[in-house]
Amino acid sequence: MATNIGIMDSAYFVGRNEILNWINNRLQLNLSRIEDAASGAVQCQMMDVTHQGVVPMHKVNFDAKTEYDKIQNYKVLQDVFNKLKIQKHIEVSRLVKGRPLDNLEFLQWLKRYCDSINGGIMNENYNPVERRVKVGKDRSLKCSLKKSKSLQTNTMNNSGTGNTLGPNRTSVAKPSRSSGGAGGANSSAEIQALSKEITDLKFAVDRLEKERDFYFAKLRDVEIICQTPEVENIPVSVAVKKILYANDAKESALDEAQDYLNQTMNAVEAQETMNVVEAEAEAESEIEVDSQN
Repeated sequence: MATNIGIMDSAYFVGRNEILNWINNRLQLNLSRIEDAASGAVQCQMMDVTHQGVVPMHKVNFDAKTEYDKIQNYKVLQDVFNKLKIQKHIEVSRLVKGRPLDNLEFLQWLKRYCDSINGGIMNENYNPVERRVKVGKDRSLKCSLKKSKSLQTNTMNNSGTGNTLGPNRTSVAKPSRSSGGAGGANSSAEIQALSKEITDLKFAVDRLEKERDFYFAKLRDVEIICQTPEVENIPVSVAVKKILYANDAKESALDEAQDYLNQTMNAVEAQETMNVVEAEAEAESEIEVDSQN
């Protein structure tokens, strides 16, 4: 069983597209970004697929938008880990921020774990959509009951405080103001223009996010290669990591990396020159010894 997986395990070489395909196929979803799984609901249902009956799905909020709601989902997930004795710490504060790298690494680990349990084979008897719909209905019912109780309480309170109309009291309706036809037409045109602008902005943001994810994935691949034990200490890898791990406000990262490479290469050349000189001196001494003999 894979619980503690090292950073160089093959699990962390799985790309974002493969992770998204795994989620979408298993849970019949249509996620397009790793960040879309930052709420923790996907992870809970993946554990529900792998260990049926262990996850209290009625506590999972698939509509979680705020950090508070997301944290509640991760609390459910951590409780499941504890119940199954899975020694995996969840970095909740990072995951709920929707950071692509943190969420990708956690999902890579989760895929490795689930595959180690079920051998990567889908459970044909599990209906993920039906499971989510049932959970959603249960949550809606609970919310409706809470609202009904709240409304009933407010009604009783209003009755007790005497905020009702007496026999000598009359309610006066305030006259409503109607806008003219020209004003309504102008408002409609403005709404259409703003809607079009919002749509264009959404498309632009989507393109930028895809471009960002593309280059982020490339940088992550470079980082993984540079962390490989066989090459992590060679000058080029060290120089690349200097650039990758530089602070945002640090503009001299490239200069530092180039200086490091130049110094290293000069040191290597000097060592090679010294080795050549020593070899020549040793050869000359051997010739002199041979000539004397």
